[in-house]
Amino acid sequence: MVTSPLSLFKALADDTRLQLVLLIVAEGEICVCEMTHALNETQPKISRHLALLRQAGLLADRRAGQWVYYRLADDLDNGSKTLLRQTHQHFQHYIAPALSRLATMGNRPERQQQCC
Repeated sequence: MVTSPLSLFKALADDTRLQLVLLIVAEGEICVCEMTHALNETQPKISRHLALLRQAGLLADRRAGQWVYYRLADDLDNGSKTLLRQTHQHFQHYIAPALSRLATMGNRPERQQQCC
């Protein structure tokens, strides 16, 4: 999916949404409960922002039992993926506090083992 520059930047023009996307880039895939812990925000707020990011075509989700995991959309265009990865690399300090909180989270949901 080719995302227009305007919709991409509008979707990222919020502190919470930008941190969510950069956490997803850093982790590859992350559960809603992990996001709420990492950003120290409520589940309804996180879910509202995730819905906007899905509508913009940036994210995809999958359900595994009680958990909902988010990742970059599979059909997101390469230019947008590259921009997000470079933003993550350049501004790692921006989400360092969230990653630090995530690292201390107990009972993180286990990922399904991916096979090739």
